[in-house]
Amino acid sequence: MKFNPADRIQDLQYFGEFGGVNPSISDSSTYTFLSAKTMFDTFEGNADGCYLYSRHSSPSNLYLGEALAAMEGTETANVAASGMGAITPVLLQLCGAGDHIVSSRTIYGGTYAFLKNFTPKLGIETNFVDITKLAIVEKAITKNTKVLYCESVSNPLLEVADIKGLSALAKKYNLKLVVDNTFSPLSISPAKLGADVVCHSLTKFINGSSDTVGGVVCGTQEFINDLRNVNDGASMLLGSTMDSLRAASVLKNMRTLHIRMKQHSYNANYLADKFEKDGLKTVYPGLASHPSHKLFKSMMNKEYGFGGMLTIDVGSLEKANELMELMQHNNLGYLAVSLGFYKTLFSAPGSSTSSEIPEDEQKEMGLSDGLIRFSIGLDNNIERTYQMMKTCMKQVGVL
Repeated sequence: MKFNPADRIQDLQYFGEFGGVNPSISDSSTYTFLSAKTMFDTFEGNADGCYLYSRHSSPSNLYLGEALAAMEGTETANVAASGMGAITPVLLQLCGAGDHIVSSRTIYGGTYAFLKNFTPKLGIETNFVDITKLAIVEKAITKNTKVLYCESVSNPLLEVADIKGLSALAKKYNLKLVVDNTFSPLSISPAKLGADVVCHSLTKFINGSSDTVGGVVCGTQEFINDLRNVNDGASMLLGSTMDSLRAASVLKNMRTLHIRMKQHSYNANYLADKFEKDGLKTVYPGLASHPSHKLFKSMMNKEYGFGGMLTIDVGSLEKANELMELMQHNNLGYLAVSLGFYKTLFSAPGSSTSSEIPEDEQKEMGLSDGLIRFSIGLDNNIERTYQMMKTCMKQVGVL
């Protein structure tokens, strides 16, 4: 039977402690033992099913991790307090002083800053490349390279990574392929395409209500055990632990993820098609004009569409700001960072979520001042939304 990530989530069954349809929330920071030996064995990682301290794990966090692992088709997963709290331990677990990373040049600004400014302090260097060109990626690999890093769909330029091709390179050179799948949950399943580790910011589409910050690492049992190791596990020792109440909240929201992603994708595809026909410079993987449209189609789980993210370029930051402020005034969405909310969110990434990237590098990768990144919401009547947006665009002289 064909892998379907939403079905995998639906097939999980958790009963609460008292037979509740939701699993009971573990509202404890520490756990008791009936014997001192069991406590020792748990410290040593030799007592499955025993809980020690919530920084290590908790029942609520494990429930959420199991659901996310099922979604991505990995053996297990470890949740964290933020997306960066998931990504950074992975890279530090896989790399040490003298090691090297080949990364996509178009990635979330926080990840870029971590690789560009922080990891060099630890003796870890990174080459940023055009991830869409496998020959360039291969050329950047050195004898010290340990990791290939990319986003399935990049933030904010919506470049699409050839995960199968990158996986082949990773295997050829004995590297680990780490993929951030935040922009395309359900639509793309990187582990099924050959990724070794899959990360998400749960803050975005997976939670979907902009009320929680969280992250996850999906991978093999061996790798997740390494991350949680009390002696040298990066997730354990850096301490980015998700709160049990938040884990329970995200788990509940995951049950509607398949419905939400279909609507996000439908609405984004509708608007992208309209905007392009109006003559706007529009980027969306679902458009035939997108350079990686065929690649995305070859990787995607079709029923979940091409995702909820699109960009338009209105020529200048002044025009972008004027348009976004007017759209917010007309209740078409919010001038805000992040994504995956029920309302449309829009921002100019060059001066916000990608501001950590120097201006010269932004220009080199094609990130212009006038670029607006849209996270398209769950609007019921998307034609009505389009007409209202078009009126705003005409008012500010974009159309």
